[in-house]
Amino acid sequence: MHEIEQQQLVRNLFDAAVAAADPIKLVSQHLPAEPKATIHVVGAGKASASMALAIEQAWPNANINGLVITPYGSLMPTTKIKLIEARHPVPDEQGLAASEKILTLATQLGSEDTLLCLISGGGSALMSMPAGTVTLAEKQQINKALLSSGAAIDEMNCVRKHLSAIKGGRLAMAAYPAKVITLAVSDVPGDDFSVIASGPTVRDDTTAAQALALLNRYNIKLPDSVDALLSKTSSSAQMSDELWANTEAHMIATPQQSLEAAAKLAKSYGYQPLILGDAIEGEARDVAKVMAAMTKQVCQYKQPVPAPVALISGGETTVTLRNKGGRGGRNGEFLLSFANEIGDNPRVTALACDTDGIDGSEDNAGAIWDSSVAKTANDKSLNSRTYLDNNDAYSFFEACGALVKTGPTFTNVNDFRVILID
Repeated sequence: MHEIEQQQLVRNLFDAAVAAADPIKLVSQHLPAEPKATIHVVGAGKASASMALAIEQAWPNANINGLVITPYGSLMPTTKIKLIEARHPVPDEQGLAASEKILTLATQLGSEDTLLCLISGGGSALMSMPAGTVTLAEKQQINKALLSSGAAIDEMNCVRKHLSAIKGGRLAMAAYPAKVITLAVSDVPGDDFSVIASGPTVRDDTTAAQALALLNRYNIKLPDSVDALLSKTSSSAQMSDELWANTEAHMIATPQQSLEAAAKLAKSYGYQPLILGDAIEGEARDVAKVMAAMTKQVCQYKQPVPAPVALISGGETTVTLRNKGGRGGRNGEFLLSFANEIGDNPRVTALACDTDGIDGSEDNAGAIWDSSVAKTANDKSLNSRTYLDNNDAYSFFEACGALVKTGPTFTNVNDFRVILID
């Protein structure tokens, strides 16, 4: 019974983290007074639909039009802003067609107009419009290779910007001389506007040469069109200071805010919360080993503080695929590696979930590990190391009945991990 109670507790902490990043509650805090003139709204990302709905609720009498791209299965009941579903994390034709419409809308704006851009994690794949002679199929090929390479999110977005006709500040360039206002939900380490959804409306200083070097570093085979495009040595969008003076950007939700919300709740439950970082990166299985070592230190030596403790962290780890037949995302991979290190320790309950509700491309947000899950795995003769070797965390935790399924949360502030130590 003890384990069940702790499982509910870590779920409550995860729910608190997600609630702290709910755009419906946050968008209105960053908006000016309801505009009298028509407001043009565009955007893309896992939180974009809820952000669009929040705009309509905050400005019920405003003349609003626009288009926002959201992942399949993530529609909200907007009435003025059109929502189009597209594929994530690999782009599709729906996203391409919608991106073309967004760019066309932007180019038609004048100096008296305002473009409100709603950006969140996932927007880079959803708002996909290849540059030059690069085809969508070629961009899909590069995207898939990056996702399985172990590349960090800022590295992937550097490449995506330079293969795009709309990202890396190019949407803002198309909208000039209209005023551009960006509202963003951060899913990236460091909360860098230029990395979130590959920064379609903000200044970017990366170069095509950097993107090419990254692809070569990860040994990704390049189509001729991509090689030719990236052989240029220019920044994403070399635009004047005058243009950037006509833009502004506001961060409405960050991973740190969500970690602090979970920490506050953990404290109310009697646990000393330790936030280990909101921008932790690296191979998921290696980060898990470090977290497991910290957990053992608390259990054995009461350092850095004695139990009961809640170790809380965020960020975005990566997974280098060793077996393409496995299922699962980086949170499942983290937790499976953590389980290998901790075993059936009855003092430890851990959860690792993606705040968007989708770990990788599966139907779960993540999973939970404790001694009861360990017992189930042992009773079913499930070898966690074998599953980890096969990048098959989903199958392991599914068999243990330990998957966390929330469905789309309509927000995204990246990974959330909590380890309770009694």
